[in-house]
Amino acid sequence: MLHRIADVIEDRALELTVLGVRDNGTEFNMALKAEAGSAAGTFRYYAEAVDKIYGEVAPTPDNVLGLVHREPVGVVGAIVPWNFPLMIGAWKLAPALAAGNSVVLKPAETASLSLLKLAEYCMEAGLPDGVLNVVTGQGSVAGEALALSMDVDVLVFTGSGATGRRLLEYSARSNLKRVYLELGGKSPNVVFADAPDLEKAAQVSAMGIFRNSGQVCVAGSRLLVESSIHDEFVAALSRHAGALKVGDPLDLQSQVGAINSLGQLEGNLGFVADATAQGADVALGGGRILESTGGYYMEPTVLTGVRPDNRVFQEEVFGPVLAVTAFESDEDAITLANATDYGLAAGVWTGNLGRAHRMVRDIRAGIVHVNTYGGSDNTVPLGGVKQSGNGHDKSLHAIDKYLDLKTAWIQL
Repeated sequence: MLHRIADVIEDRALELTVLGVRDNGTEFNMALKAEAGSAAGTFRYYAEAVDKIYGEVAPTPDNVLGLVHREPVGVVGAIVPWNFPLMIGAWKLAPALAAGNSVVLKPAETASLSLLKLAEYCMEAGLPDGVLNVVTGQGSVAGEALALSMDVDVLVFTGSGATGRRLLEYSARSNLKRVYLELGGKSPNVVFADAPDLEKAAQVSAMGIFRNSGQVCVAGSRLLVESSIHDEFVAALSRHAGALKVGDPLDLQSQVGAINSLGQLEGNLGFVADATAQGADVALGGGRILESTGGYYMEPTVLTGVRPDNRVFQEEVFGPVLAVTAFESDEDAITLANATDYGLAAGVWTGNLGRAHRMVRDIRAGIVHVNTYGGSDNTVPLGGVKQSGNGHDKSLHAIDKYLDLKTAWIQL
């Protein structure tokens, strides 16, 4: 069944991608790969994982047989965001279905088209009625009802910390359902002077924050640069960022698409205004562009001289705004990297193998990229620490969220 769903997603990839782009403004070329392409791959991964789910035999005395069974939890509630609804929806749906559950999925208010269409495709593929339900509506209405439902056994969510806290409260007020949260990030991207290719590091780091207009939970939104190369590296990154074509997300020449909404754009611009008021300098961008089109577009923006106490250093912008801070030593870099409430992702650029391993060990994050940024696939988990949430999407570990353990203790 999961393979058939993947087949349909691949067959209808163009339609799904255009629907999603019309909703959220992601540039088409990225969306085709990250949305439909990723979703099909995720369903295939968990189709192949189905026969990897099995129980255990405990090391009991000879007169006892101890078995540990894994059973579906029952009903899974899933609430997903607007930035990559199909990709993140598949991260929730595929392992939940593979584990044998039914799912009620609520898309974001501003990005539901691709997931509604996916529900139709799942019916076409033969998924029984009621196994997958896509319910639209405001978070304060439909999302709250789902979280308070006494019939939902597990709730999974990707989105803001404020909403995540409310979902935990709703669990306590209802049936104590398990709640798994993938929340925001303020991910550090740490560049040392001994990075093997500074030009490549600059180019990849630019895309690590500016793809999808920075509307990516793992975006490398804090650039920490060793002071000896600070000016040189910022200039190189700004050159790559400034060359990106921002525009209509359905134009195949666009490399960066639109901001999701006017409110999101105004919030982004507010972060820039606050940063400059607190002493930061604008090295690139900083403003709204293409306003005459009627769309919400913003220049890739690079802020230098950002201090750890600045709001743009501490809070998630979720837009094309990069905060740059210089550091002097390994210890300084680690302190700065960990100096936020978040712990979702990080990047490290260095040619020193020992330093790379020390940074992976000491930076508190769910994933640490070394000499790259982004690109991890379904073979590894994605999740955070601290206020970036709990639980993991992707990999075989994701299936654990959707299973209960049952012990059989049999006297022989």
